[in-house]
Amino acid sequence: MTDERQAMALYSNPVLDADWPDPDAIRVGDDFWLVASSFNRAPGLPVLHSRDLVTWEHVANALPHVPPVDHYALPRRGSGVWAPSLRHHDGRFVIVYPDPDHGIYVLTATDPRGPWSEPWCLLPGRGLIDPCPLWDDDGQAYLVHGWAGSRAGIKNRLTVVEVDPGLRQVVGGPRTVVDGEELPGFRTLEGPKLYKRDGWYWIFAPAGGVATGWQTVFRSRSVWGPYEHRVVLEQDTTPVNGPHQGAWVDAPDGSDWFLHFQDRGVFGRVVHLQPMRWVDGWPQIGEPLGHGRGRPVAVHPLPVPAAEPVPAGGDGRREPVRSDDFTIPGPAVRWHWQANPQPGWVEASGDGALRLRAQVTARGDLREHGAVLCQQLPGRPSTWTTRVTLQGDSPGVRGGLVLLGREYAWFGLVRTPTGVDVALRRSTPAGAAAVEESLAQAPAPGDTLDVRLAIDDSGTASFSWCALGTGAWQDLGPTWTAVAGHWIGAEVGLFAAAPPGTPAAERGGALFGPVRVTVAGKDA
Repeated sequence: MTDERQAMALYSNPVLDADWPDPDAIRVGDDFWLVASSFNRAPGLPVLHSRDLVTWEHVANALPHVPPVDHYALPRRGSGVWAPSLRHHDGRFVIVYPDPDHGIYVLTATDPRGPWSEPWCLLPGRGLIDPCPLWDDDGQAYLVHGWAGSRAGIKNRLTVVEVDPGLRQVVGGPRTVVDGEELPGFRTLEGPKLYKRDGWYWIFAPAGGVATGWQTVFRSRSVWGPYEHRVVLEQDTTPVNGPHQGAWVDAPDGSDWFLHFQDRGVFGRVVHLQPMRWVDGWPQIGEPLGHGRGRPVAVHPLPVPAAEPVPAGGDGRREPVRSDDFTIPGPAVRWHWQANPQPGWVEASGDGALRLRAQVTARGDLREHGAVLCQQLPGRPSTWTTRVTLQGDSPGVRGGLVLLGREYAWFGLVRTPTGVDVALRRSTPAGAAAVEESLAQAPAPGDTLDVRLAIDDSGTASFSWCALGTGAWQDLGPTWTAVAGHWIGAEVGLFAAAPPGTPAAERGGALFGPVRVTVAGKDA
């Protein structure tokens, strides 16, 4: 490639324009691997792969079920898998992740695409979050972690504990190595990542809150401290709030990079890639501002030279595949449930359709419905289209698309005493007498319809349907603005539900045809 063509090879942030919270990443050989938080969703711990730090593919989920399995049989929103770390040591890939209600877990694999081991609990306890291991030059191993004030009653501090190299047990007492209360202006110090370089121990950690904070780097000649620090990345005049925790990664050519997230509310925590360089013994991240600080870049040359030039706004705006024609048995890797799945929730033989058996929840509230099969909401305008067939004769059985967060709206088909209606309903505020209220409802021309959900750049959704063979789309009801979930953005899901008390044999379900997703005018 000529210098002129290479100069055109740019990427745009965010490189992952969807909800991939709390990313951590490593390079092994020429391959980059990334993991993210998944909270209550199952399968959890998504694993993404890249060859250039910009174009990512979702290749696996390391955690088929969230432990304890019985506890997460219900949607425990805001709990489950918090910020994980990913490392490669002694020929194995290692994920260490926290469950703020149960402790710190470990699982391993020889191939990040799986299979992964069953997770084991390294450090039980409430409020232990954001762990990251380090294997030192002398063979000793350490773990740094933060604290969740909601569970532990303490926060804004970082703790290091010695562990055995196999990450099976703690071998020393924990020590607070950084106390944010002793640093002027610091609050909510969390998300630490532990590294060693040139004889220095480094802790990369954000502070100041997810949407309002900054990225700090600490260094010491001893893993136990004392640590000195610098603020190295801040929002400044950019639209990139946070900028929050992430990962230092090096490329094969020796260049350094930093992945972090930005909180975009209903669109979740999107991932940015920043150039990083070492100046006077400290990392400098993003566009330099002076005094060691930097701010996020919007456009930058690619980390790994591309075979062909990539225009700004191109490669850096790609998403993992979202459309699904259901020609592979089982739900594809891009789908997740709201709780640990149960046998019989889904039938997906690979014949071009996916069937959900209608499930019952105590109040008929889809926020309590584990059997909702979801994907993240893209960070740009998107349109979701699928064909839904309602199965079962019991009045109240319903199925379709749901836009799910702390509140939700669903759009699809519902069985009535006289036939089938196309319906749009939303959740009601807490304390309301009914769980849902109707926004629109009309007789359907049959038990099979094409349904479409279109979401604009503010998260506002419109709903339309089309009778088979007509090609004529009809709007239904008012628009509805999505609401973010608990620590996550909104999601789009497929569901089938039956009224409380419906016998299992009479619940029926819903059959879904291919799901087509268009993001900002491009097929996804």
